[in-house]
Amino acid sequence: MNRTAVLNVVGLTESLLGERTPRITAFRKRGAVVNLDPAFPALTTTAQSNYVTGTKPAQHGIVANGWYDRELAEVQFWKQSNKLVHGRKLWDELRARDHNFTCAKLFWWFNMYSTADWSITPRPMYPADGRKVFDIYSWPYDIRDEIKADLGEFPFPGFWGPSAGVQSPAGSPDCATRWIAESAKWIEKKFRPTLNLVYLPHLDYNLQRLGPKDPAIARDLLMIDDLVGELILFFQKRNVQVVLLSEYGISPVDQAIHLNRLFREQGWLTVKEELGRELLDAGASRAFAVADHQVAHIYVNDAALLNQVRFVVELTPGVASVMAEKEKTAAGINHPRAGDLIAVAKENAWFTYYYWLDDARAPDFARCVDIHRKPGYDPVELFIDPKLRAPKLKVAGKLLRKKLGFRMLMDVVPLDASLVKGSHGCRPADIADWPVLITERHDLLPAHQLDSTEVYNLIKRHIIPT
Repeated sequence: MNRTAVLNVVGLTESLLGERTPRITAFRKRGAVVNLDPAFPALTTTAQSNYVTGTKPAQHGIVANGWYDRELAEVQFWKQSNKLVHGRKLWDELRARDHNFTCAKLFWWFNMYSTADWSITPRPMYPADGRKVFDIYSWPYDIRDEIKADLGEFPFPGFWGPSAGVQSPAGSPDCATRWIAESAKWIEKKFRPTLNLVYLPHLDYNLQRLGPKDPAIARDLLMIDDLVGELILFFQKRNVQVVLLSEYGISPVDQAIHLNRLFREQGWLTVKEELGRELLDAGASRAFAVADHQVAHIYVNDAALLNQVRFVVELTPGVASVMAEKEKTAAGINHPRAGDLIAVAKENAWFTYYYWLDDARAPDFARCVDIHRKPGYDPVELFIDPKLRAPKLKVAGKLLRKKLGFRMLMDVVPLDASLVKGSHGCRPADIADWPVLITERHDLLPAHQLDSTEVYNLIKRHIIPT
């Protein structure tokens, strides 16, 4: 088998390639590029699941980064068990062909309890005293201590939150992505996997924070280009072929859509008060939305409301379409986890999870980086509230309280959705804004456009000798 490294450069599109990406562009010129018709929805976990199973959400079940568990009556976001992804994985098929095949998964999602040989994923610890301790989870367990001894602690604040993609005490703007890149080299030197799946998220942060048209993105492109160039050279010196791919393109946005506020005004959404704050009560709501970038899964607990909900959402400014059973089946997303309806935003818009009508009543976690507690994706976590006076001093004070053992709430995230300038999830109108796959094996690219599910066979063809 031909050893292969797949570098997942999040957010990379043809529209971003050029003089600001000289090393990636040189790699492209030596081979070929193909545009990937985006997964639907064009989100991290769905796209990756399409790639590693060769199927769509109707089969593998990953309808978004989060969904409503109808039995638990709870919204589940950013879960990590690989058992959630149904179907045979690429590495399982290749191992069945050759028992010497091995696979490493480095920060690709659904990385816990995977059948890959080596895996590393972000995983904080949550002691009973209320603390959140940044860490990673690895399999086998022993590589966790070994890699941290060699590379240092994973710079978790640089992976997500206000410190991601900017210079901060956590490190350089690309510190988390660079740590992941170094972990790929570390795994290669120690274990020489046949397939090395590497997640490189650096572009994701400022493309959402600033939008793809902002001049400052040039710096981020140079950073990721330098890092990817290093990895290409490293792997090629070790006779490992490289495939570059991305999951989605990020579009400029200037409109936030608050479906849950709309449903609340209609009397369909239920909130409960806890300690003076409002919490969404999904199980008691007649209808509510699980917002995820430019897609919102709408769960209608009162079936009699279905047509009325669809009518109201279709008339909502910023909404491009609403999918019911027929449309979900055609899109390959008609799975029990999916919403009864799925709203898709126009390319310049995105969905918030916000459901409160008064910011003073927002839940305490709304102003924090809290990806698991929020009943929807929140890109506003990339910002520090511009209304805060001396924000660095406030953060330092809170960290000092934490270090001294006191309880503290890192409530520095704003509640202003207009700050977000980039999003993804729908299918961009311009093919230059679609995700890409670049390889030097131009003989393996039969077309200039491939469906996201065809990535499975394309990677397989790189590995299996012809």
